[in-house]
Amino acid sequence: MGQKDISAEGLRVGIGFPSAVMLVMGGIVGVGIFVNPAVVARGLHSPGLVLAAWTVGGLVALLGAFVYAELAARYPATGGEYVYLRTNFGPLTGFLFGWTTLLVVQTGGQAAVAIVFAKNLNLLFGGALSEPAVVLAALAALALVNCLGVRAGNGAQAALGGLKVAAIAALILAGLLFAPHIPGHAALNVAGATAVDDVKAFAAAMIPVVFSYGGWQTANYAAGEIKDSGRNLARALLFGVIGVIGLYLLVNIACLNALGVDALGKTLTPAADVLGVVAGPTGAKLAAAAIALSAIAFMSQGMLTGPRVFFAMARDGLFFRQVARVGETSRAPVAAILLQAVWTGVLALSGSYEQILSYVIAMNFLFFGLSASCLFVLRRRERAAGTALTPAGYRAHWHPFTTGLFILACAVIVGFSFWAYPINSLIGYAIMLLGVPAYLFFARQTSLETPPPS
Repeated sequence: MGQKDISAEGLRVGIGFPSAVMLVMGGIVGVGIFVNPAVVARGLHSPGLVLAAWTVGGLVALLGAFVYAELAARYPATGGEYVYLRTNFGPLTGFLFGWTTLLVVQTGGQAAVAIVFAKNLNLLFGGALSEPAVVLAALAALALVNCLGVRAGNGAQAALGGLKVAAIAALILAGLLFAPHIPGHAALNVAGATAVDDVKAFAAAMIPVVFSYGGWQTANYAAGEIKDSGRNLARALLFGVIGVIGLYLLVNIACLNALGVDALGKTLTPAADVLGVVAGPTGAKLAAAAIALSAIAFMSQGMLTGPRVFFAMARDGLFFRQVARVGETSRAPVAAILLQAVWTGVLALSGSYEQILSYVIAMNFLFFGLSASCLFVLRRRERAAGTALTPAGYRAHWHPFTTGLFILACAVIVGFSFWAYPINSLIGYAIMLLGVPAYLFFARQTSLETPPPS
């Protein structure tokens, strides 16, 4: 390994195309797919509407992949959305994205999944484990692996991600091939329902669906460490999102096939019930093992990708300079990794992660929409310059229609979040706006560090 393996940012380039695909899929597929099929079926009561909701959610994710693939081709640098927003809308916008990512989105999601991992692992051990100790041990182990370097972190993420996909494939096979009978599916119960009721039910069902499809963008955080990032990351986004859409639809078809829509809507443990149809009483433990594996794989992906945002902010002088510290031999952003691990642990042990997660969706889709709007800015600059700013690389399919549709979808989801959860959405935006004085502090510190021109 020589200097050619080190990026201009001082990080080691060590993620190839297959691993980048797993990075995209690993950022999307968490524990939600083991639970949310029941949540969606509970509100819709119709197999057709259930599959329609998951299909619409997948199409929104695919539209997002089109956008983020072009952004990845244009900006093959560490930091993802932070870089896109900072470059096109100024450092304050980029900082607010990073601020909410650190305080709420990335660490809150990791904290919630860490708790799920601990609970399911404890179930496998008959309740003999200390769940807080399991959370801290898992975070410490993942932080250590990632501090050893991107190849170690990526190797762990790819291995765990492969096992996670295998566990989900086992669930699909159990529901599709080995269920002893296929119950009749209940028809949609429309008694007393109105068109407005149907729209509300479908819109409410889309919340867990878009949660389950979120995360494709996290692979862009590590763009600076992906080989031939401008090409490979764009392709990985498209392959990864399409793969997850297929996986999610098959999981839902398997659940509907094994349980029927009524039973699926009534259960709190759809994965355990589907596996129970095949394996009997051991189905609950098999499901717990699958969920624990999926949770630790998701945590591994987040520990690899998330810290790169904080590293990029610190590199630009918009965060504590120490967070940009890179290991001498590992060339990994060790300070940023440790920061994420510690804050995630604090959120998980405080128990506040459930409330924090309820703030996430309105903020997440605000930044998705803003990032997508960068393409309109860039294309306008190209027209003004009379030439392509990035002559090589991926360009979003059917832009501006697909990009505009994605922005519209983001606006609708943000609007519905305020409609359904007004207090939590407002609190989330209040947390985001608290970043304004923080930004002014770091911007002032940076200006003081910069010597005046001679």
